[in-house]
Amino acid sequence: MEQSDTGRYSGLEFSNLKGISQMRNLGKALVKFLKDESGPTAVEYAVMLALIIVVCITAITALGTNASNTFNYVSGQVKGSGS
Repeated sequence: MEQSDTGRYSGLEFSNLKGISQMRNLGKALVKFLKDESGPTAVEYAVMLALIIVVCITAITALGTNASNTFNYVSGQVKGSGS
């Protein structure tokens, strides 16, 4: 490309070249973002954490119900054998 005195390269102005460069940089940033795997990894950790919390709540509820039933049974046995 040859530069003329008007600041043009083969019919393109400098401002158009700057815009093309910005679009290439945007394209490169988009490709980099799509290749980055830290986002899906964070989502996977969040799903695992949610599942662990559900399992813990279920286990604590079941354990609490069993403990309550045991205390109620013992309480009934103690009341029945009192003097």
